[in-house]
Amino acid sequence: MPDNETSRTLKVDYLSRVEGEGSIFMRLEGRQAKEVRLQIFEPPRFFEGFLRGRAQSEVPDITARICGICPVAYQMSSSHAIERALGVTVDGELRKLRRLLYAGEYIESHALHLFMLHAPDFLGYEDALLMAKDHPGVVKRGLRMKKIGNAVMEVLGGREIHPINVRLGGFYRLPARADLAALLPELEWGLEAARETVSWTSGLAYLEFEQDYEFVSLRHPDEYPLNEGRIVSNRGLDIPVDRYDEVFVEEHDEHSTSLRSHIKGRGPYLTGPLARFNLNFDRLRPAARQAALRAGLEPVCRNPFKSLIVRAIELVQVFDEAISIIREYQPPSAPHAEIPTRAGTGFAVTEAPRGMLFHRYSVDAEGIVQDAKIVAPTSQNQRIIEEDLRLMAPQLADLDPARATWMAEQAVRNYDPCISCSCHFLKLNIERT
Repeated sequence: MPDNETSRTLKVDYLSRVEGEGSIFMRLEGRQAKEVRLQIFEPPRFFEGFLRGRAQSEVPDITARICGICPVAYQMSSSHAIERALGVTVDGELRKLRRLLYAGEYIESHALHLFMLHAPDFLGYEDALLMAKDHPGVVKRGLRMKKIGNAVMEVLGGREIHPINVRLGGFYRLPARADLAALLPELEWGLEAARETVSWTSGLAYLEFEQDYEFVSLRHPDEYPLNEGRIVSNRGLDIPVDRYDEVFVEEHDEHSTSLRSHIKGRGPYLTGPLARFNLNFDRLRPAARQAALRAGLEPVCRNPFKSLIVRAIELVQVFDEAISIIREYQPPSAPHAEIPTRAGTGFAVTEAPRGMLFHRYSVDAEGIVQDAKIVAPTSQNQRIIEEDLRLMAPQLADLDPARATWMAEQAVRNYDPCISCSCHFLKLNIERT
């Protein structure tokens, strides 16, 4: 920033290449950020309210409508939470099929973000269409990978978006072995494409930026976390999911229609691919771990811009696991576990592509939902995104306004925010005369 310029404002009125509607406001004085706001102004959709009074069996179908990019995450979190309220455990081949369905969602979501939404930042393009003119092979690879993930979701979930084959206890209908086997050639191509993507992303230029994050994710004793595990952090947090409400707090800030999370007494934290990678590197399958090491990336990685590489590594992980599940598939005796009707409260956290997704439900003796709470990954990451922007201020201050604005927007896209999912809060003022 020139010596005679002591104050300036950076504004992004509408964030591009993210899901939902939000903006950035930054006021810089000298080389310091005096005010930073990630402003989420999209109206809330009241899904928690919709769920109250509905039958427990309806919940997976309703929650699937919360997001068109990660509906499986909502179905899995809601199903696990209600099953725990009812004392039901889904295991064996049904559990594997759930992981396969989640793998399909990871493939389509990560491919969409990596190639279509985030890669243009690193290559200097306004969008993927402009990037495709100079890098058609990259864009075609991303589209083909996304299509593979969608195909997995269609075979298991009944359709690509808002799947309809998921129910409490498992599935309405089991996939035929032949239908799953038909996915293998494209999945095998996708695994090699994911390895190439790790190499490609590791060769891009990344802004030199790190901060001392508290990473938070699930951790499972035997596998890379998707549906199950304990909530852990790199600063000693290690709790079962039913203690989530004791540790994590949601608060409202007037510039956001989304509630914002922090850890009691500790502050903001980071959830998502970077947290999973740093806390579960030893749980990656060998193919993904080897791809990471060849790319020169291993824990601890504190650069949020390198989440692009981590998403590519997770693509290797889920492609490899999907292939393994299909090759070993033995149809279970029934498509779902039996679901009782009784009163209870259940908690679940699963790892959506963007990070931890918390669900809590209370149902009565007739199986009717009495209370629901949903905490999306983006609402958990809002405060840490603002902290990234605050700490980036000295670097942004040295750039011309257009470039500084570009970098600020890219810093938000590091988190692949799903803004619509996070919108829960509505402040209503009524004046009466």
